[in-house]
Amino acid sequence: MPQLSSPVIVVEDDPFPRLIQVILDPRTPAERCAAFADLMAHDLPDFAGWCERVRRNAPALYPAEVRLVTSQEDLRANLPGADVLVVESLMVGREELDVADRLAVVQKYGTITRNIDTAACSARNVKILTLRRRANIACAEHALAMMLTLAKKLHRITGLISVEQLTAAGYSPTTFDRRHTANSGWARISGLKMLYESTLGIIGLGEIGRELALRAAAFGMRVIYYQRNRLSAAEEQQFNAHYATLDALLAESDWVSVHLPESPSTHHLMNRARLARMKPGACLINVSRAGIVDRDALIEALSSGHLGGFALDPLYQEPGRPDDELLKFDNVILTPHTAAQPRFNALNDFNDLIVGLARALSS
Repeated sequence: MPQLSSPVIVVEDDPFPRLIQVILDPRTPAERCAAFADLMAHDLPDFAGWCERVRRNAPALYPAEVRLVTSQEDLRANLPGADVLVVESLMVGREELDVADRLAVVQKYGTITRNIDTAACSARNVKILTLRRRANIACAEHALAMMLTLAKKLHRITGLISVEQLTAAGYSPTTFDRRHTANSGWARISGLKMLYESTLGIIGLGEIGRELALRAAAFGMRVIYYQRNRLSAAEEQQFNAHYATLDALLAESDWVSVHLPESPSTHHLMNRARLARMKPGACLINVSRAGIVDRDALIEALSSGHLGGFALDPLYQEPGRPDDELLKFDNVILTPHTAAQPRFNALNDFNDLIVGLARALSS
């Protein structure tokens, strides 16, 4: 049934979901609207015009009252009178549904619904919507690009096409006897790797980890994963991933990719002991949060040669420093918090999310 009054939308407070408030709630402070316009400006100069277009495509949701919540208690306190709930990690169970007297739709900001009691929602005729986030796909692509860059040494050899350039860079280019051999590899770049037939260990097979697993399988990689809760057999088959203990993953993987939120339990998860357990020469990829990897232990592992390479986005300090000690290593890649970009990933995600909610609320 169409809504007869302005809808109430409860949103788990997080930097990007606040965009729902900016788009749909006219009472949003001008300072927040300006901050989002600045955030998007390098990809979307006309942010205000974009917001207007989204509103026109979702008339059932504009104007709305948007309530941002930060905890389970805050969530339950704001659910009475709410028509729509948007969550990422907050739990939606019977206790929440019991106080949600008008709730029609629960939107998961992602695709994994383990924090939502789907049976309880179904029993109360509450629709559940999911969103495959483009930003998560972008992060998986970025992790894969980092792996390819390290494997092929692209960050070191791109543009080195002459004997003089290669020699200056420390290589020993040559000309092979073409009467007998091919000329491939004349630059004599040693230590190049393949992703094919190598083992990728993913720590945290959540939204981004799953996207990476799908892409790694296409490259012919063996994928193993570790997290606190093992997936079902059907999910493991879907993502072509096999469960391993953390110690086994570290010992077996040629590539280790971390996909965890930073919290007290994950801070310095990759410490000196765990880095030492990694397969000698293996590479570590981190597109989650820098603090998951102990920086001092990381520098030790790189200096000793035990770690074959490292890639990071975002950085330990933002903006970074031109004298960052990590930059001295030729097997390290640092990028300035670009993994989830471009901005249109988030913009298109929230356009789809809002239009989908409007459609669900109107049906």
